[in-house]
Amino acid sequence: MAAGESVDFAALFAADGVLRYPFAPPGTPRELRGRDAIRAFHDPVELRRSRMLDVEGADVIVRATDDPEIVIAEVEHYGHSYATGRPYRFRLLGVIRVRNGEIVSYDDYLDPIAMATLFGRTADLIATLSTP
Repeated sequence: MAAGESVDFAALFAADGVLRYPFAPPGTPRELRGRDAIRAFHDPVELRRSRMLDVEGADVIVRATDDPEIVIAEVEHYGHSYATGRPYRFRLLGVIRVRNGEIVSYDDYLDPIAMATLFGRTADLIATLSTP
């Protein structure tokens, strides 16, 4: 998925799986509950239509933990940002709990400042931070 392949991200989740963005930037929900909500937010057709990024590839390191259900994924994807007109590299860290071959929870730790820059939405971020 990170490399731009047409993977149904939501299909990786259990029906009641939870996707959280603890550092959610403006316009991104902090939590999505259930495969249907995840699918609606990460609709591959809509993502292709918005065409904000041309993802050329990804480097991923998966680290095991002392809990057999949890892995830590370090992801850096790269390509071209249409918002900036320049190449980009974007890093994130995922804490993923997998049970019976399905993701039951995924905490996606991303940098909201880097994401706002990548999508050309720094003004939105500044407005959010400036609102009392």
